Amino acid sequence: MQHIDEELRRLREKLLEMWDLVDYQLTSGRDAVMNADHELADRIIKLERKVNNYDIKIDRMCENFFALYTPVAVDLRTVLAMLKINTNLERIGDTAEGMAHFVKKIDRPFDPELIELTKMMEMYDQALAMFRECRVALVQDDPKHAKEIIKLDKALNKIYRKSDVVITKYLQANPDRIPEALALLSIIKKLERVGDQVTNMAEEIIFYREAKVVKHKRKKKKKDE
Repeated sequence: MQHIDEELRRLREKLLEMWDLVDYQLTSGRDAVMNADHELADRIIKLERKVNNYDIKIDRMCENFFALYTPVAVDLRTVLAMLKINTNLERIGDTAEGMAHFVKKIDRPFDPELIELTKMMEMYDQALAMFRECRVALVQDDPKHAKEIIKLDKALNKIYRKSDVVITKYLQANPDRIPEALALLSIIKKLERVGDQVTNMAEEIIFYREAKVVKHKRKKKKKDE
């Protein structure tokens, strides 16, 4: 039993190390987007290799745990959840890298008017807050907090749904800003994905703490709305 607890502790620590690395990518990405900082964007892109190494390491730790301990009940749910959280963390790292690539395509900061019209920074801050609060929910093993995080995704989806119309109108008045506006639209789409990925991780926290699968319930609710 002590061996199982120790392995779960090591697995959680490694996952949180990866989480902090991806947090740095997202936080730096915000500054890179606001300032069209190509040097910072390069650093974010280079970090992706390190994130991928964590992904592989955690996958192997989970595989070894299954092979050595044949876990049941809560231990089984915990490792399955950690495995899925790891996958979503790696995808968020990919998303941060993708945003950095779009930053490198622009040669000047985004038009402040476009930033305001699209509410892109509001969306970025919300996605970043969700990501950090999800870490808190994991550390505290708090499914109630995880459920609150899932609700926050609605604000990101609302901004995302309006972005196409907002940017189309902007381009009609500013045809010289096409590359910039398209890059911003791509970043908004990626932020919407971050919201989905954080939601996936929050659902896994609920799964291993309460033995409840909420993913399909949430999808059904979306269809009914």
